[in-house]
Amino acid sequence: MSGEEQVPVTEQLIDNIDQGRFELCRDDDLVGWLYYTHLKPNRYALRHTEVEASHQHQGVAGALVRRVFDEIRARGGTITAICPFVVDYLSRTTAYADLVDARHPGYSDRAAAESARVAAGG
Repeated sequence: MSGEEQVPVTEQLIDNIDQGRFELCRDDDLVGWLYYTHLKPNRYALRHTEVEASHQHQGVAGALVRRVFDEIRARGGTITAICPFVVDYLSRTTAYADLVDARHPGYSDRAAAESARVAAGG
């Protein structure tokens, strides 16, 4: 074991309604965000996930998506998966299957989500 102690990281999820995104802060630094559109009655179209370059490959996107899913579940909401990362995440677990809106599920696989993103010019 190394002589260095692991310092616990504090995480906070912020719903930045003005920018239409959930933001993940670690130790008061903004490290990632997930853009959404809030639709009636309580559905969130999850559109795009981004991670600060200095925090990539550190599990930020996965942590962000889990925190967002937990928040939407606590709000009694559902999701429509548009973001390729979110679609891929959902394909690897059933833990959040109950959140997927039955009438408007979004894309079923990452390839379809990526194709739609490219076709839309994003």
